[in-house]
This record gives sequence, C-alpha cells and structure tokens, in this order.
Amino acid sequence: MRRWNGWGEESIEMELGAEARAFLAQRVGKGTPPSDASFEQACAALPPGRLPAHPLIDASAPTRVLHALGQSLPDWLRLRHGRIGKAPDGVAFPESAEQVRELLDFAALCRADVIPYGGGTSVAGHLEVGEATRPVLSIDMRRMRALVSLDREAQLASFCAGVAGPDLEAQLRAHGYTLGHFPQSFEYSTLGGWVATRSSGQQSLRYGRIEQLFAGGRVETPVGTLEIPTFPASAAGIDLREMVLGSEGRLGILTHATVRVSPLPEHEAFHAVFFPDWTQSVAAVRGIAQARLPLSMLRLSNGLETATMLTLAGHPRQVGIMERYLRWRGCGEGKCMMLVGVSGARRQCRQALDAALALARVRGGVHMGRMLGERWRRNRFRSVYLRNAAWAHGYAIDTVETALDWPRVTPAMEAIEQAAAHALEPFGEKVHAYTHLSHLYPQGASVYSTFVFRLDGDYGVNLARWRQLKDRVSDAIVANGGTISHQHGVGTDHAPWLAAEKGELGLSAMATLFRHFDPDRRMNPGKLVNR
Repeated sequence: MRRWNGWGEESIEMELGAEARAFLAQRVGKGTPPSDASFEQACAALPPGRLPAHPLIDASAPTRVLHALGQSLPDWLRLRHGRIGKAPDGVAFPESAEQVRELLDFAALCRADVIPYGGGTSVAGHLEVGEATRPVLSIDMRRMRALVSLDREAQLASFCAGVAGPDLEAQLRAHGYTLGHFPQSFEYSTLGGWVATRSSGQQSLRYGRIEQLFAGGRVETPVGTLEIPTFPASAAGIDLREMVLGSEGRLGILTHATVRVSPLPEHEAFHAVFFPDWTQSVAAVRGIAQARLPLSMLRLSNGLETATMLTLAGHPRQVGIMERYLRWRGCGEGKCMMLVGVSGARRQCRQALDAALALARVRGGVHMGRMLGERWRRNRFRSVYLRNAAWAHGYAIDTVETALDWPRVTPAMEAIEQAAAHALEPFGEKVHAYTHLSHLYPQGASVYSTFVFRLDGDYGVNLARWRQLKDRVSDAIVANGGTISHQHGVGTDHAPWLAAEKGELGLSAMATLFRHFDPDRRMNPGKLVNR
C-alpha cells in the first residue's frame, strides 16, 4: 500500500544507519523524531464535500485526503502535522476521454474548479486547492493507462495519458521498445504529468526530454477538444504541442499522448569516474557534453555530495578501501564523482564510453568501473525513500533545481549552497547543502541542490524554516541567471520567481492562452500564472 503522508510503498524502508545519523548530527545537529498525525485524524478534520452526487465521483474523506496534496516539503508538513486545510470536494476516476469530457461539463454546470491528478508526485504545489471559494473536483487519470496503438515504421506509440512509468515501459517492452523516460518519480508519475510539467528523465542525453518525445495527442479543454496531429517536423505556424507542454493543467486535461519510442537497447551500463576536484571535473563533463558523444547519461556530484553519498551509502569498510586507492591516485578530500551511462548497440556503447573515459583522463579522472554505477541503477528510484528515513530521525530533506549556461554553472552552484548555509541562521539552525549536475548539455547544465535541516515539533516553525530556505535559494537562482525550474514545473511554489524569466509580456501571453481554452478560469487555478 502506498504511504498517505510520505514517499512510496509502506513495505519499502530505507535505513539511516548509525554512521549516517552521526554525519548529519555533526553537520546540522541531532534530530528529534517527530510525532505525526494519523490518517484518521486527517480525515476527521475535513468538512463535507460541496459537489452534487455523480456516479464517477467519490466524495469520501479518505479519497479526498489522498488527493489533497503532492510530495513537496510544505505538502509533507501539512500531511504529517494533520493540517490538510482545503481539499478537493470530490475525486473522479474516468476511464475514457468521453468521461473526462462529461466531467468537465459537469464541473462547468456546478461552477466547480478542476485539478488534474496523475501520480501525485508533484514537488512544486501543483495539487494544492488554494483559497478558491468554489467547489473543487480532482480528476484522477490513472485508470486511463492503455497502449492504444504502436506504429513500428514511424516508431510512435499512443497511450492513454494516465499511464504510469512502469506500466508504460512494460507495455512497450512486450513489443521490443522503450520510451527511455526515467525521472526519479518514474514508479508513480504519469505520461500526462510528464508532458504537463516538461519532465526530464535521467537518461535524457540519449532519449531526450519529454518535449522531444511528445509527438501529439488529444486535450479535453472547457471549450472543446484540441487534437494535435503527429509530424516528424512542421513549419506550419506555432507548434500546438508547445501550448500543452508545461501547461500544468491550466488549459485542459491531456487524455491521449503519442510519443516517439526507441528499440530496446542491446547493451546498457553505468560507470563511475572520480576527479581530484570540482574544477577538473566540471571541465571534463563540459568537454564530454560538447563532444556530443552518444551517451545516455552524465551526472556529476560536487565534493560535498560525493562525501555525503559515500557516507549515507553505508558499507564503511568497502568505502574506506576505495577511498585509500583514490587518494593514491590523486583523488582525496574534495573529490567529485561522475556517473556515465551508455545505452544502445554494444559496439557503439564501447566506442562512446572509451571516448568519454579518454576525455576524463585528461582532467585527472580515475575510472572505477561499473560497481558504483550499477548500484546507482539498482537504487535509482529507491534513493528518494531516504526522505522517509530522514524524517523518522528528525530531519527534513528538500531540493531545488535549475539550468544555466556553462559560464554561470559554478557561480550559481556556489551561490545556492551559500544561500542555503545561511538561510536558517535566524532560527539558530544549520543547513547541509550539496549539489550535482543532473543533466548535461553542450550549452550548459542542470544544477540540482539538496538541503538537509532539522525539524521542529511545531508546524508553524517548520513551515517558516522551509519558506526562508526556499526564498533564499530561489533568489540566488534568479540572481545568477538560472531558470526557476529545469524539470519539476512551476506550480505554486516556484510562481513568485517566474516573472524574472518570462517578463510581464510573457506572463500575460500565457494567461491569455489559458483564458482562450478556459474562459471561466476553472482549470487548476493559481498554478504557473496566478491570473
């Protein structure tokens, strides 16, 4: 069963061992395990729903609580402290585009707002009900998960947009194909959610971000159905796909999506390389990215993240042996770890890996083989469970991510970590901050920073700490020329910084687009553009 107030399945636990707890206590102080509200308490606090009865809508308190919030830290705080606040008045479970159309018409008749729901994995406030006085209908798309068609000649697959990552890949694998889109939320997030938030998968270097994979589809909007045909390319005016990509449910609900798929790779492997310091490592990954080698993944952890991950991984004896060898090879304190992935034909993978390793050696890179890379692959969707383990010991974990051109990458990373380090000083608290470059491009990179700080027993104090940290690091991102979101969308959490990127004219253009499809402003109001 999936956790109602945390990440993932209740049956899956990730331990925070004694060494890891000692490390965090040294960095930010000893945590105090919190006391969480129960699911029954959260349900009892909800007022009755305000929607008329409908055969597709469940208005029970448990279902409404399970659809009230996502996975952002403020969402967790509300869930864990039993402060749900406003929740959907009912949750619908359509099984066809026709039923989605029926539900949108029903919402219009009832003068209700609509919040699309995919896998509930948003970390940016996409599911928040907000302060709307109108009834709210959540439309859960997860029963719409079928593979509708597969065109082997064009390598196009059409799915109902509620399909989650594992189901999508299983249906394609049966025919010898893959989409290759693997965000960390892969196990629960949906195809429609990926499109609506402009998601990026861990192997986007080979397969592309969702905007390269999304070829067309169908959107049910309040004013009608928008059909987006597929073309390999088109110069016929504005690309309609771009109106849907990143729209975050503001213009309608994507019911079907056609995506570009690839044959299953003959070979796939992930390798680890260590560098003496950040300067050498970032020069190496920039050179590899700009060489445009046919790799599937590049990921670079800075010195703090490398040290943190090696500590939290456990196995101190094996790590100690490896670190002694690395020191002998010139990679001591401050060393940085790069993960490089290859996917495809075996010979092509070998050639690409050899070329990448040769460029790494020029910068002092030490190739450590596949062991660490394969461990990362096995745990690629499990590491997020560390949030549950940390919470149980009194620590909160949050992240921010951005993308910048290469000259700005290092200054922005340093500014973000510095902003985080000082953010909670007014509370007398410390923050442990570390960073990796999660996606690499010839032009620049995605900078993904993680923060660990202590929890307080009081909801208001915890929320104030998060708000202070979020404001400081987001200000640092914007001040250094970064986008406020590379892969998680905007929602409500990132909206205050969107104007710095889009400008007033750009924000007005988006608001006008949304009003064209949703003149009554009922589709996911307050998200992305609060107008």
